[in-house]
Amino acid sequence: MPLTPLDIHNKEFGRSFRGYDEDEVNEFLDQVIKDYEALIRENKELQNQLQTIQERLDHFSNIEETLSKTIIVAQEAADEVKSNSKKEAQLILKEAEKNADRIINESLSKSRKIALEIEELKKQASIYRTRFRTLIEAQLELLSQEDWSTLERTEIEQA
Repeated sequence: MPLTPLDIHNKEFGRSFRGYDEDEVNEFLDQVIKDYEALIRENKELQNQLQTIQERLDHFSNIEETLSKTIIVAQEAADEVKSNSKKEAQLILKEAEKNADRIINESLSKSRKIALEIEELKKQASIYRTRFRTLIEAQLELLSQEDWSTLERTEIEQA
């Protein structure tokens, strides 16, 4: 068990003839008591400081651990967002390519249809021109015949 200031204060020394000066010994013991009490107080203060510092150290260690975990979670979340963004970009690109293919196919289909319509219109125009030419030639031939005057007469007679 450690020595206390009270133990020092209550310590009695035996007396002997030609022993130490009692006042000097008491004075010295008083000084030892004061210094010992001061050391005990200082020791208690240092222990309190040590405990406070240890608590802060534990607190900061917990914060460091939490921050470390948070950084890991944030990194994982960032990786997941990046991965999802890549997947979404690929889906958008595929959709755009599909739409582009559809638009191209529709355009090709429409252009073929229009080309067929143009060909049909060209055929119809050619047929019309041929018929019109035939009609005009028939009318010219009719006009160039000598029976024109006969025709006029026949027409007058029928009227």
